[in-house]
Amino acid sequence: MTLAAGAAALEHDLLDSVSFDDGWALLERFSTLVRESGSEDEHVAAEYIAAELTRMGVPFEMHEPDLYLSLPRESSVEWRGGSIRAKPPSFAVPTPEGGLEAELVYVPAAAATGQRDLFARRLGDDLPDLAGKIVLSEGFAMPGMVSALEEAGAAGQVFINPGRNIHWGICTPIWGTPTTRNLSAKPSTPVVAVNNPDGASLREAVGERVRLVVRTEEGWYPCKLPVAHIGGASDEFMLVHGHYDSWDVGIGDNAVGDATLLELARIFHARAGELRRSMRIAWWPAHSTGRYGGSTWYADAHALDLRKRCVGAINIDSPGCWHATEYDDVMWMAEAGPLCARAIADVTGKTAKRLRPLRAGDYSFNQIGLTSFYMLLSNIPADEREALGFYPTGGCGGNIAWHTEDDVMDVAERANLERDLGVYVASIARVLSARVLPYDFRETVAELGGFVDGYVEAAGDLLDLTEVRGELDGLAAALNELYAALAALDPEATGGGGEPEAEGDAEALNELLMELSRILVPIGYAEGGPFEHDPALPRTPIPRLARVGELAGLAEAGSEMLPFLQNELRREANHVANGFSEAARAVRRVRGRLATGGAAG
Repeated sequence: MTLAAGAAALEHDLLDSVSFDDGWALLERFSTLVRESGSEDEHVAAEYIAAELTRMGVPFEMHEPDLYLSLPRESSVEWRGGSIRAKPPSFAVPTPEGGLEAELVYVPAAAATGQRDLFARRLGDDLPDLAGKIVLSEGFAMPGMVSALEEAGAAGQVFINPGRNIHWGICTPIWGTPTTRNLSAKPSTPVVAVNNPDGASLREAVGERVRLVVRTEEGWYPCKLPVAHIGGASDEFMLVHGHYDSWDVGIGDNAVGDATLLELARIFHARAGELRRSMRIAWWPAHSTGRYGGSTWYADAHALDLRKRCVGAINIDSPGCWHATEYDDVMWMAEAGPLCARAIADVTGKTAKRLRPLRAGDYSFNQIGLTSFYMLLSNIPADEREALGFYPTGGCGGNIAWHTEDDVMDVAERANLERDLGVYVASIARVLSARVLPYDFRETVAELGGFVDGYVEAAGDLLDLTEVRGELDGLAAALNELYAALAALDPEATGGGGEPEAEGDAEALNELLMELSRILVPIGYAEGGPFEHDPALPRTPIPRLARVGELAGLAEAGSEMLPFLQNELRREANHVANGFSEAARAVRRVRGRLATGGAAG
């Protein structure tokens, strides 16, 4: 959609307000606080945010949920009379008094090549029987790896991290606080990580008996969750969020994000009276030791409000880090692609490369159906990372200080923070000030079309996906007609097209775009219902159809399970096709309204 002159002038003024004085002061304070969730230091950090918002005159709420956490404590691996330091991931099972002793066996794992496979199961297809063994493998103790080794019978697990430092992490697949229905999915074995040099020594102990000593504290902890409110002309709002808990002092992950959120509160509060829409800025606890527990709590506690009124969500994690000057692997949902790419280009002059959002970060709102964008933003250039000997990480701009004691003030870089702050300001301003939300769902439908084509090919004659493809084609045609009609209203418009003159028609368009988010985001990213949370495991696009890839193997094996899976997938295909049909009906309804000058529907 076009950027009106008034909105453009406001964006210019907002960008002129970009500075990082208040944010840098937050970094200096947070560099003295080990913000483990539920701890005194984390509560001090929350009160610091609250005091700063109060000083700025920004209204806020301080929620105080009790959240379920697992806090790692000192652990070790012992053998041959010696001991090496280890870190258990959150939700590893603690060992009994005296530890767990068993034979050590080695199971190789492929190295992660980037963010895309950092969370993947990188083990061979056929694992040996590991019953009663302690398994030694490579990489980070991610839930997909841990669960696969547990299924093969492992009694304990040791992961060799790729560098000189041990990285903290979390190994549960349960997203947020568990329920009675998924509590059994918690890890069932003791798990630790060791550094690379110690891991090399452990390789020499394969076949010998070793002892794991794992200590964690697990239970309910009181947490603080501040949410600032920037009131615009409408009660529809954008949610901008990031976590403020940390491993150690965690400057790059994620004090820099917390500082950015504070600066955004300052900048947008000063011009709140000129905004079409409102904004909420949230600082989450329990990201690190509760598997996104803070954002999940907010999604649960405010689910209907989010579903009715939230126009989109931006996650801010690890911006502005040392030497992070490139925008590769920037996450956004397809409909936000033109908005994100243009904002990054306009502010930085850089061309961003997209990474389809992973099932990670605080993307706790996919099943509610929020169009979401960003997570990590700028990165150290790939060739520089390679020259430095860095390996893939999940934050800090690609710095291997991520999730270690080295994530200190040197990981932040002020000029990069100010530049990335500008990207967020432009992106947010274009949502809050736009007469019509700047989302293009033709991009979403094109992306989904590619995935559907892949499923059609994989299914062959084992599952008829004609209705899925047909309903998606109908949605694509309806969207093309709608955007053509909008373009005809303003032939000079760029991007998504023009805007209707009647305010009621603009409101109808915005309602449509939010309805499309509620339908298409879950189809693209989720398997469960709108008020559930899928596991923290890699999601195949259009997850309800993910098992289509199993049909051919079952047919080749003559498995008696084939017709049962076909029946299951028929129901899932109906769900997807119906979603496309409902989306197309909504588009045609608004297209009819425009054609009749607002009289329709």
